[in-house]
Amino acid sequence: MQIFKVGGAVRDRLLGLPVTDIDWVVVGATAEEMLAKGYRPVGADFPVFLHPQTGEEYALARTERKSGRGYGGFTFHASPEVTLEEDLIRRDLTINAMAEDDQQNLTDPYHGQRDLEARILRHVSPAFAEDPLRVLRVARFAARYAGLGFTVASETLELMRQLSESGELEALTAERSWKEISRALMEDQPQVFIQVLRDCGALKVLMPEVDALFGVPQPEAHHPEIDTGLHTLSVLEQSALHKQPLTVRWACLLHDLGKGLTPEEAWPRHIAHEHTGLKLIKAVNERIKAPKDCQELALLVGQYHTHGHRALELKASTLLELLQSFDVYRRPQRFEEFIVACEMDARGRKGLEQRSYPQADYLRGAASAARGVAVQPLLEKGFKGPELGEALKRERLKALKAYKENA
Repeated sequence: MQIFKVGGAVRDRLLGLPVTDIDWVVVGATAEEMLAKGYRPVGADFPVFLHPQTGEEYALARTERKSGRGYGGFTFHASPEVTLEEDLIRRDLTINAMAEDDQQNLTDPYHGQRDLEARILRHVSPAFAEDPLRVLRVARFAARYAGLGFTVASETLELMRQLSESGELEALTAERSWKEISRALMEDQPQVFIQVLRDCGALKVLMPEVDALFGVPQPEAHHPEIDTGLHTLSVLEQSALHKQPLTVRWACLLHDLGKGLTPEEAWPRHIAHEHTGLKLIKAVNERIKAPKDCQELALLVGQYHTHGHRALELKASTLLELLQSFDVYRRPQRFEEFIVACEMDARGRKGLEQRSYPQADYLRGAASAARGVAVQPLLEKGFKGPELGEALKRERLKALKAYKENA
């Protein structure tokens, strides 16, 4: 029995990055031997075991063969005869197909170290094209390592393109897709993920509503970058630079979908795109099965982001309606996420990345003014039920009018 550290732990150590998760491969062992040593079995499809002390995953060396469609369409074979090289060849990228023993002696049959040094994401073997999930994984690695200068090898991008055109991507479950998409959006450069998906034709399969934004112009006065797709990538980039949470990043990606529906004869203006885009945001949310908090914020940002930009001009009554729409009294955090999404949208424009955004503090002040209206005095005056609600609304409107006068 031989045990090797494999995959990301080896890759990140060689890159000088922190190693978080460690995967191990066991060569020359049977499941019975693992159980006898106290390892606990997990995973129904292939033999993976948890170490009795550390809880880390140890997998028996295995081969795999395509047997059906999609991510799960594989049969696995594990036996003591499977070599380390045979196990490594089934992995996605050369930089993930390296192993080392307990003396840090490297096994690198597919030249992963060479590709690390050349900053290339390259597939290990033609079997790469058998697993559609790898399209998303490679795009995610591109987003993670873009800051180090990594790019996708042209031949790998071609295989990803073939996968995108094959219909295999449709076989991915929404749960698997979302897991990769959400992880990619939280990388340092999530805009690279979207760009790579577009480069290989996967974006128009997975999120055609986002893909449709590229080539759609906007007024240059407000959008020096002009192209709506490029603007969306810039907004996403800003959300990562400012360390925003997943909810905000998802909303940033989807906020302008309505512009993809504007008739060409109306370009570059996009009248009422906030409302026309809602059905598209809803469609993406449901197809990808994003979590409820991501879905809700994306819809609210889509509908109201232009309100955010015009906050200083809004009437007190419109401000009140905006605050009510976000249920700002019970869910203040959601309104805060809306504010920062609007700020990312304002900054995601060519040459305007450092612009100030006074609307943010103005909206926070408005929310604070409305929340500052006390209920108790109204109860003491005898208001209750619907009448109490109307009285509260009147007092909040009065507070917002006073706030506007003094702002």
